[in-house]
Formats: sequence, structure tokens, C-alpha cells
Amino acid sequence: MSQYVSRIAGTFVGPPRLRLPGQHRRPRRIAVLSVHTSPLHQPGTGDAGGMNVYIVELAKRLAALDIEVEIFTRATTGGLAPTVQLAPGVLVRHVDAGPYEGLDKEELPAQLCAFTHGVMQAWAGQRPGYYDLVHSHYWLSGHVGWLASERWGVPLVHAMHTMAKVKNAALADGDRPEPAARVIGETQIVRAADRLIANTAEEAADLVRFYEAEPAKVAVVHPGVNLECFCPADGRAAARARLGLPPDAFIPLFAGRIQPLKAPDILLRAVAVLLDQDPSLRTKLVVPVVGGPSGSGLAKPEVLQKLAARLGIADVVRFRPPVGQEQLADWFRAASVLVMPSYSESFGLVAIEAQAAGTPVVAASVGGLPVAVRDGVTGFLVPGHEPAAYARALRNFLDHPELVDRMGEAASHHARGFGWDTAASATADVYTEAMHDHRRRGRTAR
Repeated sequence: MSQYVSRIAGTFVGPPRLRLPGQHRRPRRIAVLSVHTSPLHQPGTGDAGGMNVYIVELAKRLAALDIEVEIFTRATTGGLAPTVQLAPGVLVRHVDAGPYEGLDKEELPAQLCAFTHGVMQAWAGQRPGYYDLVHSHYWLSGHVGWLASERWGVPLVHAMHTMAKVKNAALADGDRPEPAARVIGETQIVRAADRLIANTAEEAADLVRFYEAEPAKVAVVHPGVNLECFCPADGRAAARARLGLPPDAFIPLFAGRIQPLKAPDILLRAVAVLLDQDPSLRTKLVVPVVGGPSGSGLAKPEVLQKLAARLGIADVVRFRPPVGQEQLADWFRAASVLVMPSYSESFGLVAIEAQAAGTPVVAASVGGLPVAVRDGVTGFLVPGHEPAAYARALRNFLDHPELVDRMGEAASHHARGFGWDTAASATADVYTEAMHDHRRRGRTAR
């Protein structure tokens, strides 16, 4: 059930099929646009997160399908090589657009002309027809992709990742709403794109409901997980030993960007509730928070540390900086449970990665998390954001320790249905459809 491409109009495309002679061809080379965050950046801080992982893993798997990928991203430090080989068949192109450092994401719209100029310069040095398709990620990239696709005469495939109207409908306390300019920009991209890729059926429905997307243009492709990296491996005890964590502790983990949208404060408040109810837990609890400030969280980078002190739980909370994929997998293995109380998630890659490592998840019942987490089987979904509700979910694991292993095993099995190979093959099918429809419309126009 988890591996498919579907049309919200009702038709269903099953598992990838062998392509026979005479069938529509896949693209040979695509331009991928990621203006505001580089696939080379460390996820978990700044603007780097699940989208970075998505772009990197998808690009590698597309290259394995003989689709060359060139990723255009903004240069954020001086002296970067103009191009970097990320993997065989995957090239990253750094584009100079605005100052290298100190530029917030909200200031990037003013640099889109410069970024577009850099993309066009790279294209101008190639033979005609060099790129078969443009795949843009996030609305800033979508505007560059819109112009590029029209200039090159190729289809535009766009992935929103997050949507302003959806985020504004579920704002966290203290978070700022997305600006009207973004809403307008997203609306324009939805109209211009040949295909829109959504992570879940709910996201696809949001595109239709909030942005009046044409249902026939929207495809659902679940993201994947790197199953070689995120796996149970040698188990919880070994991972805890490597990370210097107590072997018998109860460890609810938060991993991700520290900003109101991701709601790490909910976990801290839930832990305070647990300790108020049962002070003896203080010797058994270790609460790691792995990640760095991001978005509106950059304005108050110490807010979580101050909250932990104010709640009287600073002694059980351990703040750690973002880490690479291999060590992140160890944090997942070491945890008793991952806690993901986000206010909005288009999918929630972290939830799938943790489950792939054999760890159950307690998550907010929002966005794509009900797809990522099987409620009552691989973890618990919590409606709303009351800390007491999360405390009750965590108490289930404390009162029934066997749940950690039982749900962890189910979680690992569940996550194996989300491989990147399947996601890449399904995405390639979306590209193929977009190219076919684009050519057909071109013939009709003539």
C-alpha cells in the first residue's frame, strides 16, 4: 500500500513496469532546482532538513535509472567549486546569487533574477535539448523552474514540500505566518507546472483545496528511506554504548530542526508532566534533543535550554548538534521512542527513518504523519498538541516496556515499504507522463 503513484482523480498506477519498445521514453537528463538550501548541507540546522535528504536520495536513485541529474543551488560560501560531483550521474552546480552569508530565506525572492541568470548561463553553454525536464523543489525554485521550462521548451515538475496556506492554518504559538507573496507565488507555480508531486494523498488534496490545482496534474509519490543506513543493525544496547547513554534509561528522542513548527517544546513540557506525576522517573529519563535552530527559531536560539531550566528538567535533557546520517541512525537505534509533535509535516521523513532503525514513534496526527506512522502498531498518533496527551503516550511505553521492542519490530517492517528505489521509479514515471503530455500539447498548438 505504501509504494505507489496515484492520481487524486481516481485512477491508480501500480508498481513500476518494464518499458517496452514504443512506450514513452524517460528523460535522459534533468535540471533539479533547489534555490534556498543545498543538497550538500548538513540536515538538521538552518534551512537544511528533509528536503535536502529527499533531493540527494532521489537524485542518486534516478541516476541509477540512467537519468542524469544536475542540481542547481545557491552558493552560500565563497570559494566553492562551480560544480561538485555528488555521486555518479549527479552533479551539483553552485550559482552565485546575492551575498554568500547572512541572507535569510525570506530575503531570497529578491535574488531569484540573479539565480535564474546563473541557471541560464549554465544552459547556454550546452547543446540544444540538453535538459529534458525541470524538477523544482519549494516555491522559490518553482519560479526559476517556470521560466527555465518555458525558455527551454521542456515540462516543469514541481514539489511543494510545504505550503504557505497549510502552514498558516496550523501555526505554532510564537511562529510567524508565511507572507502573502509566498501564497501568490505558490498559486502561480501550481498553474504553470505540468505536474505536481505530492508526498501523500492528503497533500494532493490540499493542493486542490487550497490552490485549485487540476487533479489530473497531481501525482502522489511517497518519499523513501535509505534502508542501508537506517536499519536496526546491532541493536539498542550497542548504539547506547557508542553514544554514552545509560543502558537501562527510558529515552524519548527529538531529532530535527529546532523551530516552533517542529514543536520540540511539546516534548519538554510532556517530560515535565511525567516528572510531576512520578518524580522517581528522574533517575530513569534521558531526553536527547538532536538538531539546530532553524527558521523563526533562529531569533531565539537558546529558547529550549531556557525552557528546560524553567520547567526544572535541565538535568535530564541533553542538547546535541545536528549529526550526519550514520550517527543519526545510531541516535534512532538508541532511543526508546522518537517524539515528533510537529504542527505541520508534508510527510515526516524522520519518522520513517526512526522506524527503519527499529524505533517506535509518537507523533502529531498531522499532514503525512498518519501515513508514516501506523497508529497503535508502529507507535502512537496524538491529536492536538497538549503536552499531557504526549505524556500519556509516553507513559504507555513506561508502563508496558515490552511495547518498545514489539512496536519497534513492527516499525522496522513497516519502513521497509518505503525504499527510495520505488520512489525514484515512480517519479521517473511522472516525468515520462509530463514529457509525453508536453509534446502532445506542442503538436496540438502547431
